[in-house]
Amino acid sequence: MKPIKCILIALIVVFFAKSYAVSNDFSTAPPNSIPEKKRIAYYEGGEYRDYKKVLIATIYSLMKLGWIDEIEVPDNPHQTTAQLWEWLSKQEISKYMDFPENAFYSSNWDEKLREDNKQSLIKRLNKQGDIDLVFAMGTWAGLDLANDKHSTPTIVMTSSDPISAGIISSPNDSGYDHLMVQVDPEQHARQIKLYHELIGFTKLGVAFENTPVGRSYAAIDTIYAAAEERGFEVVPCYTKSDIPDRNLAVSSLIECYQYLADKVNSFYVPEQGGIGYASIKKIVSIANQHKISSFSQYGYDDVKYGYLLSLSRPLGHLKEGQFLAERVSEILNGAKPRDLNQIFEENPDIYLNMKTAEIIGFHLNAYLLAAADKLYWRIED
Repeated sequence: MKPIKCILIALIVVFFAKSYAVSNDFSTAPPNSIPEKKRIAYYEGGEYRDYKKVLIATIYSLMKLGWIDEIEVPDNPHQTTAQLWEWLSKQEISKYMDFPENAFYSSNWDEKLREDNKQSLIKRLNKQGDIDLVFAMGTWAGLDLANDKHSTPTIVMTSSDPISAGIISSPNDSGYDHLMVQVDPEQHARQIKLYHELIGFTKLGVAFENTPVGRSYAAIDTIYAAAEERGFEVVPCYTKSDIPDRNLAVSSLIECYQYLADKVNSFYVPEQGGIGYASIKKIVSIANQHKISSFSQYGYDDVKYGYLLSLSRPLGHLKEGQFLAERVSEILNGAKPRDLNQIFEENPDIYLNMKTAEIIGFHLNAYLLAAADKLYWRIED
């Protein structure tokens, strides 16, 4: 890691130094044999670009641990998570695990379907008893299954901020014996403070859905706390996010950043339902036209399309998949989910788009250039 980057991250991380209880008492290696295969269910609020990536990374890591046979997993960009699960259900790739086709639940970001799915799955967990472990992907899924309505082992994966969302109250304790929740308690604080350290903006525009879950996605409480500490102003705009109407989610997002463009000198773009290739390109166009710096909460994939800056995990979802696969392995070996380590943290890489910096007239000092791990020299189409 670069010396200047080490100093930068150390300056930010020092504020968050805590001792977390970590348990490593359970084996991640598969047993010689089991009486019958463990059946896995998958539950999500709706299709989202990270969910399939995290699932694939977890599957590959389970292969490395010996739970699943070595096989190439299809990863077509147009393939949905539901289609991937259907493929998994038809493969004979493990003597330890099954992925039943009828154990995939997605609510398509529809509140009524969400309630139906929640009741249906919990009833199945309690009455049929044919599921041994649930992959609960994202915030909606975590909120629906982090309760005492069932006792089936459940792992909440890749929720943006499970503490502010109300899934858990502590990074050290899920609150339920059957529950383990992946969490990086300071991820967004590191992002926003490092962004301000590098760019020095004075007015930050943020578009988000003004609901408890939407505020959680955008890390709004964290942003306002950082603003008070560091002396910048936050200008909000409210979008539609977790809704079935994708076009409405996209249009509300674009309208917000058009509204914010005359009021701020920096954008923070959090993950939400309206985010996709087309909306990213429009947000970048708005930011660059108004000479505004822009930060993607998501990571390097967005910087190559024209955001000025982001922080991202250096190996994508590889280490995240390894972390989750280890928790899966421990649970299948008999560990109580509540006893397991929930903390997943990585030192992020800094991604910078040089072409965007040129367009908006941002002065790239040696401090920022030395800290950057990856430079993009053009805006990809």
